[in-house]
Amino acid sequence: MTVTARGTGRDAARTTPAKKRRWLAEVGWKYPVAALIAFYALFPLVYVLSASLNPRGSLASSNALFSAVDISNYAALAGTSYWTWVGNTLFIGGVASVGAVLMGAAGAYAFSRFRFSGRRASLTGLLIVQMFPQALAFVAIFLMLLTIGEVVPALGINSKLALICVYLGGALGANTFLMYGFFNTIPIEIDESAKIDGATHAQIFWRLIMPLVTPILAVVALLAFIAAFGDYILARIILVSEDNWTLAVGMYQWVSNQLTSRWGLFAAGSVLASIPVLALFLSLQRYIVGGLTQGSVKG
Repeated sequence: MTVTARGTGRDAARTTPAKKRRWLAEVGWKYPVAALIAFYALFPLVYVLSASLNPRGSLASSNALFSAVDISNYAALAGTSYWTWVGNTLFIGGVASVGAVLMGAAGAYAFSRFRFSGRRASLTGLLIVQMFPQALAFVAIFLMLLTIGEVVPALGINSKLALICVYLGGALGANTFLMYGFFNTIPIEIDESAKIDGATHAQIFWRLIMPLVTPILAVVALLAFIAAFGDYILARIILVSEDNWTLAVGMYQWVSNQLTSRWGLFAAGSVLASIPVLALFLSLQRYIVGGLTQGSVKG
């Protein structure tokens, strides 16, 4: 019995280092990698939060995190046009996201359910058009809005409605193609049974299909809102007057001059501006994974 117990103890001693090496090779290395990624992702957020609470207002004074804690930068936002820009941004982002969902859903439903001449060529055209960056169209958009504005001022330069129309047109191809894959996952037998019962295409679209594709609608709405919320170049080109500026355009003016930069104000505005996007993301979180994956695997 003594010899057997000693042999078992030596086997256990040899097995423990082997188990540790195996654990390190399969699982253990993931912890330092995860910690590095978390630090890389969280450090900018912590730095901006620290800068927003620093009353000195310069980046150099914010290098020591939370060396000073003061809400004067947040209070100073009330003396600027910040809340006007917030309202403009929420209005433009909200209308652009709703419009993107409706236009994309209508196009995707047509491509998914109807068979007509030019259908495949149109799908290929959408795929090709969305590959070109919007930067190629800046000059054309500016000249086009100048011309349209002479006839219809509401759709010309310095119009929020014109900016929304540009956003809707630019994202239509990508949204339609993204929704098209998801619509194809809905069995067409649902449409056929509804038609037998006398339902029209409009009734099938609004009462049967739209509730079934809620995940992709949420994804498209979220992407359209974030794109409009953070866009700077198009908003800077189209919106001229300060009262019509969005957050990205207005806040950039605070830091565009190196001699008079107001980084504390900029950081405080950035922290507050992240709240609507964060709230929208959390409220739609349960739809996002399903909406992206299901629409990407079936075409």
